[in-house]
Amino acid sequence: MIKIDDLKFDDKGLIPAVVVDVESGEVLTLAYMNKESLAVSLEKGLTCFWSRSRQELWLKGETSGNYQHIISITADCDRDALRILVRKDGPACHLGTDSCFNDILWGSEVQKPFSLQGLSELIAGRKTEKKEGSYTTYLFEKGLDKILKKVGEESTEVIIAAKAGDKQETIYEIADLTYHILVLMIEMGISLEDVHKELASRHIIDHKVKQEKMTGNDKG
Repeated sequence: MIKIDDLKFDDKGLIPAVVVDVESGEVLTLAYMNKESLAVSLEKGLTCFWSRSRQELWLKGETSGNYQHIISITADCDRDALRILVRKDGPACHLGTDSCFNDILWGSEVQKPFSLQGLSELIAGRKTEKKEGSYTTYLFEKGLDKILKKVGEESTEVIIAAKAGDKQETIYEIADLTYHILVLMIEMGISLEDVHKELASRHIIDHKVKQEKMTGNDKG
């Protein structure tokens, strides 16, 4: 493990920091740190940058509430740039978007990476901006009962495929179920982050329960 003094800061005492969302893998922003802001970041577990325009320390989220909780900080091979994995409380950009990188210069639709977050956003768009002929829009128009019915049907299909030992068919049906669950989540205002937080809390609770059970067995 390296130390702050092992890093290579530029002639202005700064080092670029690429901030990445630990959940989606999306690059949120590119900011700069000096030794002082990096030390604050390590102490607080929150991203703190050096504002080149204001010439002062900038604790991300101090005024907006959109803090970035640091998961890890990694230096590149030359130790003159940082990658910071974070779990964010809100939008990273001052414009209110999740990421500062939104203006497309060039992009290939063929090679555009898939993500559950991207699919979720696409589904949400079909609810707010209804598209004629869209199955997703149709589900939203029919309402919760129709969506729940489809979730039930797809759950049954997963069980049938798995029971038959058909791996490929099970994958296919799980994909269908995942899509319909995302539709249900959008309908009920549930985000992927909500589910992620719940799973994270259960992981901790489950670990404690296992310990308690082991302790109980030992006593027995």
